[in-house]
Amino acid sequence: MNMESSAGASRIILPTLAEEAYQTLHRLIVRGQLSPGVLLQEQALCTQLGISRTPLREALKRLAGEGLVLMPRNRRARVAPIDVQELEHLFEVEAGLESMAAGLAASRITNTELQRLEMLQERLEKLHVQGDRAGYFELNQRIHSLIVNAAKNPVLEETHQSLLGRLERARYLALNRLGRWQESTNEHREILNALKNRDSTLSQYLLAEHVRHTGEAIASINRHSPRNLST
Repeated sequence: MNMESSAGASRIILPTLAEEAYQTLHRLIVRGQLSPGVLLQEQALCTQLGISRTPLREALKRLAGEGLVLMPRNRRARVAPIDVQELEHLFEVEAGLESMAAGLAASRITNTELQRLEMLQERLEKLHVQGDRAGYFELNQRIHSLIVNAAKNPVLEETHQSLLGRLERARYLALNRLGRWQESTNEHREILNALKNRDSTLSQYLLAEHVRHTGEAIASINRHSPRNLST
């Protein structure tokens, strides 16, 4: 047996330092632990993450490409503020993209994907009962991505992915609004049932309404506590 080939076949590919830094900072920004507008002190972040400036800057550039970080020339990077008007526009686009995805997915989703979606929905409902907001949020993102992927349209998937970073913060914030968490869980169950029935029109309508309701929750938070969105 070729030991080199055997070793190569079993080699575990570990994430790079830049990827690890990106994942950590992404999570902190989305969950509001790094507040909108806060300056990102490179030296402090390097110490906290145990990395040098090169992988940190790679991570920051990736986050900047997603609209989560601002990197003005000759100035320090900072967490991007949440622009309420931009969010309204983003949710309008997102409602269109995801409703289109649901309409296509109703006829293109495989039985295996439907079974996986059913399993994720059951886990989602359990996390809601347990009050695990962070776990719920992560699973919610996976469900939305699965529906988009089930549309079997690479252009749609790529377009959706390009907007995801800016929308994730807003979705996480929306779960804090009283009543929205339960409402969101119920809406996910209705969308799943429509997909299982291969009802393209209803799937499209329900997902558009689901995204619209999330946008309305963000608008409601802004009306009552503008500081929650930007600094």
